[in-house]
Amino acid sequence: MSMADVIIIGSGASALQLARHLHRDKHVIIITKSHLQHGNSRLAQGGIAAALDSEDRPFYHFEDTMKAGCSISDAQAVHHLTQQAPGVMKELSAEGCPFDLKEDGNFSLGREGAHSYNRILHSGGDQTGRYLMQFLAETLPPNISVYEHQHVFELIKDSYGRCCGVRSKDQNRNVHTFLAAHIVMATGGCGQVYPNTSNASTITGDGSALAYHAGAQLSDMEFVQFHPTMLYINGESKGLISEAVRGEGAVLVDEFGNNLMDGVHPLMELAPRHIVAQRIHEVRNAGRSAYLDIRGVSDFPNKFPAITKRCREHGLSIKEGLLPVAPGCHFQMGGIQTDTVGRTSLAGFYAVGEAASNGLHGANRLASNSLLECLVYGKRLAEHLSSLPHVHPRPPVKRKKKKQPMRMPEQRTIQTHMMANVGIIRSKKSLQKQLDWFSSYEVEDLVFCDLSTLSVRQTELCFLMQTAWLITKSAWEREESRGAHIRTDYPDTKDAWSSKQIIQVWKKEWKIDDEPIETETLPGNVPAGRRRG
Repeated sequence: MSMADVIIIGSGASALQLARHLHRDKHVIIITKSHLQHGNSRLAQGGIAAALDSEDRPFYHFEDTMKAGCSISDAQAVHHLTQQAPGVMKELSAEGCPFDLKEDGNFSLGREGAHSYNRILHSGGDQTGRYLMQFLAETLPPNISVYEHQHVFELIKDSYGRCCGVRSKDQNRNVHTFLAAHIVMATGGCGQVYPNTSNASTITGDGSALAYHAGAQLSDMEFVQFHPTMLYINGESKGLISEAVRGEGAVLVDEFGNNLMDGVHPLMELAPRHIVAQRIHEVRNAGRSAYLDIRGVSDFPNKFPAITKRCREHGLSIKEGLLPVAPGCHFQMGGIQTDTVGRTSLAGFYAVGEAASNGLHGANRLASNSLLECLVYGKRLAEHLSSLPHVHPRPPVKRKKKKQPMRMPEQRTIQTHMMANVGIIRSKKSLQKQLDWFSSYEVEDLVFCDLSTLSVRQTELCFLMQTAWLITKSAWEREESRGAHIRTDYPDTKDAWSSKQIIQVWKKEWKIDDEPIETETLPGNVPAGRRRG
């Protein structure tokens, strides 16, 4: 049994930023199911948004974020993000994080979809995530212990119901217990729920499933963003083509050269992601092909070296300039319900980054706000945890789980069913079909199952099914179309739903709420609770 002051589950940008900013007298344990440099953050291409241009302002960034969120983003959360963004990015640059600069020494700022100004910082052209993660890992202080290849399969509580630790399995299926006064979920999203995804292979919805099993509230699970332009060859996704490529002038066309965005949205290729993804999905469903025409992008290989390398590896000619694309699962707007600090409804338990649902992204995330969220809210949570008095965790109480889970279907089967029934376009009929399919595997009973006897892979499949079920239940309940949630039977966006939120919690299952969600309130801190903007 290992003990610490803070345990962080996950090792992406939010986890490392949090760990870097915690007070040095805190003993911090990072637990990751793979290794430190593996995950979504490292794969990020586009960049990080911040109002640093002389003509830009944090308020303009705020406005763009609120618009992209389709009127249900939390205004306070967005305010914190956009106001603190310039300072956090300047701080990182001063510490040595290598952002691309212009000849005059100022940041080289690009533009991406739904941004009204050039405000995207990048590193190595299209390798921002790799450079950022390398910097964050290299600057971890000595009070951090990293446990790699440990898959957390259970959150544990004390006799007061406070989260006080985790149980994990190593590669040899040995079970380990870690205890701490504060447990932080930073496991990212749920990309592997779908067959085409920009996400790393390890992103199987663990955080949402673990939180749900522990009794924490989840929210907004119906909102899953599909990135419009995954490189798509022979029926398979071969990686992301950054939105920054369209920001540099690339256009979307079909095999006849017709522009796909004509008459669809005033911003054309730089429309919000859900609109572009839906358009490409419609075109492909009609039997046509979609291409990103990069012939208008000057000096493409130098601006986008990683994309260029990937295209050449798959036999695509950069000179000919037509890259086949299709949408792929990219980002989970919902997740573990938190306030604007990172506290959840479960005492002692916190969430940060994509695993958290703090209202920041609403129904659709604005491009390049994801790494920014990790950096701003990772630091913000660190400041909160560092301000708390030192306490020892109480002894855990073992929860009796007698049921053994059914054998879960293979991952590809789960993905195929989810894409067909709960993908970009949904309906009551397709959602009910998916829920019936889940019932045949008794997914509702996974919370009662003992996962300690399973292999890591078997546990991942259980988490994948649990998270997919949560997405489907929430999508079934939301009877409108908004942002990334599109239903053919409810095609309109309804004002009545702008103040409502679907909350899911074990035992209560789910509920629709338009009131603040009360979470743990600690003396001397801003009271928890979240309201719609």
